[in-house]
Amino acid sequence: MVSEHANPLAEEGDAGFDGQCSHVADLSAALVRAGHDVTVYTRRDRNDAADRVETDAGYTVVHVPVGPPSYVPKHEILPLMGAFGSFLETQWERERPDIVHAHFWMSGIATQLAARMLAVPTVQTFHALGVMENRFKVDTTPSPPSRIRLEQLIARGATRVVATSTEEVFELGHQGLPRSRTSVVPCGVDVTAFTPHGPSAKRAMPHRLVMVGTLTPNEGFETAIDSLVHLPHTELVIGGGPPPGKLAHDPEARRLYARAEALGVRDRVHIIGYVQAKDLPTLLRSADAVVSLPWYEPIGLIVLEAMACGTPVVAAATGGMRDTVVDGITGRLVSSRNPARLADTIRQLFDDEVRRAGFGVAGADRARARYSWDRIGADTLRAYGWCVAAPPRTARTASHP
Repeated sequence: MVSEHANPLAEEGDAGFDGQCSHVADLSAALVRAGHDVTVYTRRDRNDAADRVETDAGYTVVHVPVGPPSYVPKHEILPLMGAFGSFLETQWERERPDIVHAHFWMSGIATQLAARMLAVPTVQTFHALGVMENRFKVDTTPSPPSRIRLEQLIARGATRVVATSTEEVFELGHQGLPRSRTSVVPCGVDVTAFTPHGPSAKRAMPHRLVMVGTLTPNEGFETAIDSLVHLPHTELVIGGGPPPGKLAHDPEARRLYARAEALGVRDRVHIIGYVQAKDLPTLLRSADAVVSLPWYEPIGLIVLEAMACGTPVVAAATGGMRDTVVDGITGRLVSSRNPARLADTIRQLFDDEVRRAGFGVAGADRARARYSWDRIGADTLRAYGWCVAAPPRTARTASHP
């Protein structure tokens, strides 16, 4: 595994921690459980980080000594990828891997610089495409203008691309990548932590909607606030942003509260700040529905986590959520910017307890069956199978298939 900025050893609260850190950690652990040797190469971002760390989950983390041994923003890492690739090439000349899986586009650059000289098959997961972020004006860390062109070259140079959604496959196809060179492997969810059984947070009103995400305009929080005008006796709890003590200084939190005040629903909107992973299941279980309305969302992890908790979901029909949510079975898919339609969809759920319970049960079943990390690991291995030859059959395996 190559994950240039997302260290699988990072913890909540660390600079640079994001969902990709957890993704690489959970996928690596699943592959180890399946019997494989996994090494993750990530940039050294701490002065006290050991060169190699053997994790409790069984995979190894190698800290690549390029750039300063401290946090570096993603948009400043690109110039380091040449040295990163040289380090990988030196390592792999000594011990050639069977396959390399790059995570994020900059990891793809370093991976292909190293792997090309050694004829090592490579798999690429982008996690998010620059062309999609630009199209939907996603407010993220700035990327260099060359990102989109580089992503096209990386996709063509990889042995196979593992996309997180069918929408990403279609977009890559528009850019010239044949469908035959792609596999869809979604993000996974920890089905041991996110379960229907367990405590739920107390609510203040008869109905509760929960949203979780970064506090940016493209997350669709404003649409949900607007929908409250049509949903009496309903509170909206928004998790995300800085810790609660710093919310008063967050410009997006102030903007959302001002919008709620103008609509007369301020008393029913509660922005609670960043929610730690250990507290998230309790919050998700407390909702009548978890709502997710981003303009662009390549993965949609919060929807998966809500489904695993047995909570109905109402999600924007975009990105990975179009694959995750079976409309009318595990939840509802809606437009991300239509408050009246959103309110009508939610009201139908409020009025039909049997349907709401059915969505919850079906969602939990789908999360366990399709999105557990062991299942995601197995799907990833199938994608690897397109890239590497099967090991030779020995006399032992031939007699005991």
